[in-house]
Amino acid sequence: MKKIGKEVLFLKTGKMNPRNGESTMIRLKDGRIMLAYTEYCGEDGEDHGTARISVTYSADEGESWSPSSILLNKPVDAQNIMSPSLFRLKDGALGMVYLRKDVDEDFGVTCVPQFIRSEDEGESFGEAVSCGFPSGYYCSVNDSVTVTREGRIYLPTSYTGERRDAMKKMNPAPIPHVSDIRTAYSDDNGKTWQVLDKVLKSPYSNPKGLFEPGIYEHENGDLWLYFRTAFGHQYDSTSSDKGKTWTPVEPNCRFTSPDSPMRVKRVGDYVAAVYNPIGYNCLQWATETWGSPKRTPIVLSLSRDDGRSFTDRSMNASNAGFLDLAKHTYLLEDDLSESYCYPSIQEVKDGLLISYYHSDGDARCLNASKVIKIYNDEIKEGTV
Repeated sequence: MKKIGKEVLFLKTGKMNPRNGESTMIRLKDGRIMLAYTEYCGEDGEDHGTARISVTYSADEGESWSPSSILLNKPVDAQNIMSPSLFRLKDGALGMVYLRKDVDEDFGVTCVPQFIRSEDEGESFGEAVSCGFPSGYYCSVNDSVTVTREGRIYLPTSYTGERRDAMKKMNPAPIPHVSDIRTAYSDDNGKTWQVLDKVLKSPYSNPKGLFEPGIYEHENGDLWLYFRTAFGHQYDSTSSDKGKTWTPVEPNCRFTSPDSPMRVKRVGDYVAAVYNPIGYNCLQWATETWGSPKRTPIVLSLSRDDGRSFTDRSMNASNAGFLDLAKHTYLLEDDLSESYCYPSIQEVKDGLLISYYHSDGDARCLNASKVIKIYNDEIKEGTV
């Protein structure tokens, strides 16, 4: 595989800033690129540590970035806010979804998505609106909200229980053995939200489930819902009726993956998928601090048929299409001593920007945040 991309931003950690990550990008009406990310601002860099959402801007298609500033502080009574997704609403306003965590000494940690909108391109935001889920622990990853051509907002989440004992200092709280996928939607630019009736569950009975989903809308309106698993691949399902019904949950054999999320977005005339393939490192014993396979390397695959395939379909009995898939896949990071995950994607005039967590020499991958720029000339050859 050809390695591509140039580092344009590296948000390193420091004193009282143990973690930077889960970023999302959008183009503002004045032409700038806005990047919002989770900034942990205490001594604890775990998921339940104190965190807010900070922001940086680029006025030159991602070549340089402004100093970071605070975009949204956590409410005083919240544990943190994290994992933002920025998107453009049908009415032209700027929307953002993020996770709010709260702690109750008796009932554990809750994590519920919130929606806010801005009428002035992120200079200020209105009151937060709940995204329709009852109290519980829901995970929506950064950059995972999709606005369809008709203007419907889809917010896919993984639900892991009514409460969690994540802080290790409160009464034990039950957690279901298997996480499932629940999706909220809004047809009025985020003013009100409903939850799709269909809940997607793992096809297996084991302690793992379906996690951290994303949705891509095909040009014909079909929805492709994909999700992280611990089963060696990204799994997925599709809907042709706006989420009322879904195909059976199956592995997508083109996307081998450790227990790590993927991101898919249209960029110009192709569809980009960023993920961690397993085949490169499946014989290594290296794992993350929580015991799952190390999230390295990280790659970009491209499709010119609306994400229906990421090959030119020249499959045969000898290669099963995988050699062809490799031809349309590019290395973004290949240092196997590091880890990379939670990507976001943004189109720019001369290419695309991809942000992701970078372990930066730390024992865990959820550490610093890096942005690379890929130029159109780097990916002109080899795409489908």
